[in-house]
Amino acid sequence: MLVQHHELPAGHAGTQRRLRSLHFGQRLSGRKAYLQASLHADEIPPMLVAQVLIERLQALEAAGAIAGEIVLVPMANPIGLSQELQGSALGRFDLGSGLNFNRQFRHLTPALALALEGQLGDDPAENARCIRRAMHVALDAWAPATEAEALKQLLQRLALDAELVLDLHCDNQAVLHVYAATAQLEAALPLAAYLGAAALLHTPLAGDEPFDETLARPWWELAAQFAGRHPVDPLGCVGLTVELRGETEVSHELADQDAQALLDYLRQQGHLSGAAAPLPPACPATPLEAVEPITAPCAGLIVFAKAPGDWVEAGELVAEIIDPLSDQRSALHARAAGRCFARTARRYASRGMRLAKIAGREAYRSGKLLSL
Repeated sequence: MLVQHHELPAGHAGTQRRLRSLHFGQRLSGRKAYLQASLHADEIPPMLVAQVLIERLQALEAAGAIAGEIVLVPMANPIGLSQELQGSALGRFDLGSGLNFNRQFRHLTPALALALEGQLGDDPAENARCIRRAMHVALDAWAPATEAEALKQLLQRLALDAELVLDLHCDNQAVLHVYAATAQLEAALPLAAYLGAAALLHTPLAGDEPFDETLARPWWELAAQFAGRHPVDPLGCVGLTVELRGETEVSHELADQDAQALLDYLRQQGHLSGAAAPLPPACPATPLEAVEPITAPCAGLIVFAKAPGDWVEAGELVAEIIDPLSDQRSALHARAAGRCFARTARRYASRGMRLAKIAGREAYRSGKLLSL
């Protein structure tokens, strides 16, 4: 295992943060997988899973079972991890800018489309190498203005030449679920199956440049750009986000289970040697456009009628809001049938607050589909 430490530019006088990346195997085959934990730094389950992965990847490396290189960042956000206010962790948003740590990564396709004109040929493998070289040049042209931007550039650089990118998160209260681009849905199905995901959510483009999409998106866009002229693999990088249940579900048993599922998927995708474990049944994939956010129409106490994992029929009660000043009660019902896969841990709602998410079957939403 090679350990690398990456210094971030100091955001304030007298401060310095750094990131640790762990590199397993060797790059002789040219294959690379990248995994990172807790880009939202108050999401703890991924960091415990990463601890299990460190031990198991070291053993696999010693046995010569890593086909190429596997890079693991066991704690992806030292900035967010340090943000605490009166006992409350605030690791989702950069307090300096208010921006979500998993938004506004660098979209490289426009620069790549220009740089690659006249550079590609008829060999898909050589084209992939050419694209990855151009990606590094394009990303290095970004001059980050803040410490948070420098972190995003560093994480994107570490993953830029990977064929598989797994971004490990968790929700507030939730069952395990996976996000994928529609163009990469087939590659995501085995991951959802091994993890026992209750929901596999996909969309052509989520928007706002989250980490996984930023790494994968250029490949299917460049494949379309050069279609009929030069072969480009639209799956040159598969980027997926895994939501490891809820924030408080931190246990050695779950971490062992999830780490094994991730290793099974790495083996199934050819990043580890040996026969892949049999695939369990997978949940049906549903469009992200079909996810119904249950939103509070007013402020008040939240009383849930449905929990993560519950099936909800159309018209069924999901939650009730009780105004403690007027005693008025507002019943919130599902518009369509689906699986409740996440809800807030808070029990007091402000007006407009998102309370729960239900994975339906029929798309009805559009625009930016990710929560803040």
